[in-house]
Amino acid sequence: MKIHDYAFLGKDFVKFEDAKISVMTHAFMYGTAVFEGIRAYWNPQTKKLNALLVRPHLERIMRSCKIMRITPYYTVDEMEKIVIELLKKNKPQCDAYIRPSWFKSTLRIGPVLVTPNDNEDSFVVSSIDLGDYVDTEKGLSVMISSWRRLSDNAIPARAKINGSYVNTALSKTNAYLAGFDDAIFLTEEGHVSEGSAMNLFIVREGKLITSAVTDNILEGITRNLIIKLAKEDHNIEVETREIDRTELYIADEAFFVGTGAQIAPIAKIDNYTVGNGKPGEICKKLQKAYNDICRGNNPKYAYALTEISY
Repeated sequence: MKIHDYAFLGKDFVKFEDAKISVMTHAFMYGTAVFEGIRAYWNPQTKKLNALLVRPHLERIMRSCKIMRITPYYTVDEMEKIVIELLKKNKPQCDAYIRPSWFKSTLRIGPVLVTPNDNEDSFVVSSIDLGDYVDTEKGLSVMISSWRRLSDNAIPARAKINGSYVNTALSKTNAYLAGFDDAIFLTEEGHVSEGSAMNLFIVREGKLITSAVTDNILEGITRNLIIKLAKEDHNIEVETREIDRTELYIADEAFFVGTGAQIAPIAKIDNYTVGNGKPGEICKKLQKAYNDICRGNNPKYAYALTEISY
């Protein structure tokens, strides 16, 4: 992982090493920040970078801000210009990952989000070189986490809240220490929610199935794109509903989707082999379709890419 030279903090572009906050910053003390992850794909033929679905990510961060009572002083248009300008300044020559975040920047003790005299919020964007975040080829070995997914009535998963990723950290760390690649969350009611930090699909008898947004999942941007690809381009039936734990064990296929994970097939769940233990045909079909979009090889989805030249 290579961290890029420049970041954006507050209202200015700065050298990355100068993008600093106080140890008393509210977001650091209490996790009161929201963020997004955006991928950009390098095209070696055109020597240009294609950022994927920038606006949907920035529109979602605005919704996260609303839930966390953060007041953005930039619009989606303005944030988009900042992201593009940051990439132009950093000039990556490979695939990149961009992390915008709004955070409570006031310096005070106490977790309350707003007070009559103190409601200071700030914006930061950084970027790094990033290839595959998880294995997208042979298939992951995952476990059902003993940690339950946070409830919408506790810390809502539909907002990407920094503090809520302690839930992810506990789950994924347990999986690593137990010899697995990742984990799957259940809800408090015992239904399948999602992966540690990515949405989940299974395939049963040719049908693509994913958990409902009411099962404490992030309303995934990649998830939405995969549903669209499956239905409109590949005539695959998609069902959104509650999923029981044991359905995972008898599924024909299973895979994670997300900006970071992209499309990552799952080979084993709790040491039960999924299908034949290899990436399934529907997963591979959607992987190729998704990769074609990311690399600018599908004109139908050109709208999803922001081309950046430098």
